[in-house]
Amino acid sequence: MKVSELDIQTTDSTLYNEDLAPLKPKDRNWGAFEIFNVWSNDIQSLFGYTLAASLFLSYGLNGWAVMAAIILAGIIVMVLVNLTGKPSVRYGIPFPVMVRASMGVRGANLPAMLRAIVGIFWYGVQTYFASTAVTLLITALVGGGEGATFLGLTGVAWLSFVIVWVFQIAIFWQGIERIKHFLNWAGPLVYAVMLVLMAIVWFQAGGELLPAVDTIFSGEAGDGGTNPVNAFLAIVGTMVAYFAAVVINFGDFTRFVKTERQMKRGNLLGLPLNVAFFSFIALIITAGTLVLFGEALTNPSDIVERVDSLPLTIVAALTFFAATVGINLVANFIPPAYDLANLFPSRISFKVGGLITAVIAFFVGALWISVISRIGVPGFVNALGAVVAPFYGIIVVDYYLIKRQELDMQQLFSSEPGGTYYYSHGWNTRALLAFGVAAVFSLSTVLVPALSDLNGYGWMLGAALGGLFYYGLMRHQAAPAAAAG
Repeated sequence: MKVSELDIQTTDSTLYNEDLAPLKPKDRNWGAFEIFNVWSNDIQSLFGYTLAASLFLSYGLNGWAVMAAIILAGIIVMVLVNLTGKPSVRYGIPFPVMVRASMGVRGANLPAMLRAIVGIFWYGVQTYFASTAVTLLITALVGGGEGATFLGLTGVAWLSFVIVWVFQIAIFWQGIERIKHFLNWAGPLVYAVMLVLMAIVWFQAGGELLPAVDTIFSGEAGDGGTNPVNAFLAIVGTMVAYFAAVVINFGDFTRFVKTERQMKRGNLLGLPLNVAFFSFIALIITAGTLVLFGEALTNPSDIVERVDSLPLTIVAALTFFAATVGINLVANFIPPAYDLANLFPSRISFKVGGLITAVIAFFVGALWISVISRIGVPGFVNALGAVVAPFYGIIVVDYYLIKRQELDMQQLFSSEPGGTYYYSHGWNTRALLAFGVAAVFSLSTVLVPALSDLNGYGWMLGAALGGLFYYGLMRHQAAPAAAAG
């Protein structure tokens, strides 16, 4: 592929704008460090820490087996994102443009908008949770955390929420470079603070820490009633599902990476190695709380509250804030911004798509406590996330087995009837059928009680079925872009 192939000659404003256009190699400045920080910010949230810590306690499984399951999940996700990231490294295109090759130039809006809805919803929720860290900081410094509430939030909580919301807008409005700088700063900072917290807990727990670790590692601290094999697989499935939101649209990040080798190195450092090390830190701190407080605490906020130290509260609040904003930008902001831009390229740029995301998300976060968390909306959005899974299999099978890793960039931005990716009125009906059949199954694992045991594996099974059905329907189609390379 020559650099000149990335020059798009088109006047089709329904498919093209500068933010969606292929990014030329000379304009890419991300390396392994930036990809590592994408994953660091993804795992280092309040929920990520709680998940990692709770896995050692929830299944009654030997700690070495838990660690092995976590590492295996990291390896699986690494393989998955290496597959979805490679096309965008080569061609410099974001996810909604990449998916045009399989779904059609119009049909790409279906997976893009489903992914956008999920991202916008959780962007609002995570904005609220990030604001709780600011509330913790303000209350610790000047008080005022109690008093009259509106929609379940105090005055300080509302102030904190608006501060976080505006802060995030200020970052993304300055473009992807500012987002990169924030991620590169937040990832190492959170790690440093977590290491310091681990050292403090280890020092205070003294000689009792290692016996506490042994108690957790032996499985004595959890529920031993689960079959070991089922418990192992459940941990793997849970961890893969945790990263699923980023897996499908990983090309939104790898389009900025200089080489495939740097992407793979960043994924290796950021996934199996990073997840294992972060889980080890969570394990040590959890064991320390077992010694210091008589119970294993998996929520960092609970730990800070028990310690009751102003300096620690300030540092923890800033850390929680940075970590949660980091994952919000990675998993919930960048994807919807591109997805919305893909819907109306002539009217919606990356920045405008981000602004739309932020405005809608404001109401989601503001209503989280009083309304949304009480009416089952999170369950609906999780179901929607499961529905998106088959698109992963479709994208991978299409690129590697059907298109043989060759795409025609010019045709990805053309809505001319008879075009390579125009299919039927812009939609690939075979891909749509494969998606529909696979989505019924992945959705059933969330909604049908009889299939509840498969819930943790719903994403992987849905992705596998989507790819399998798509290949069955498309295998006789010649690779239309074979001559483009």
